[in-house]
Amino acid sequence: MRKTLRRAAAVMAATAAVAATGIGTAGATTAATWGCPEGSVCIYPQNADPEHDPHPTDVFRSYGAHSLSGQVGQHWVFNNRTDAAHTHLCRGYDGTNCAFDIAARSAFEADMTPINSITLDRP
Repeated sequence: MRKTLRRAAAVMAATAAVAATGIGTAGATTAATWGCPEGSVCIYPQNADPEHDPHPTDVFRSYGAHSLSGQVGQHWVFNNRTDAAHTHLCRGYDGTNCAFDIAARSAFEADMTPINSITLDRP
């Protein structure tokens, strides 16, 4: 119970930091915890809690830009890359007008409504 409460407090603090700054990470987690294959970047369903419902809707493995469609509202994005590669959420298609940087092994909760692509960048 304490572990769950500590995790919930950490997620709430990270979410508050994201809301205040618009950019942030919610600490590293493991693929076993969130169901994201190692070396991948995963997007989870709108308003889902990936810790308790580890079923991503999108899984990206290859470097470069990936256009998105149908992603609206709050979603967790988990960069489960092992090679220090960063992921960016971008307002434009094909990896343009990128605003949010997610470091390797970090998760980020974002309003995906204005996001039209995601990039997986080489380290």
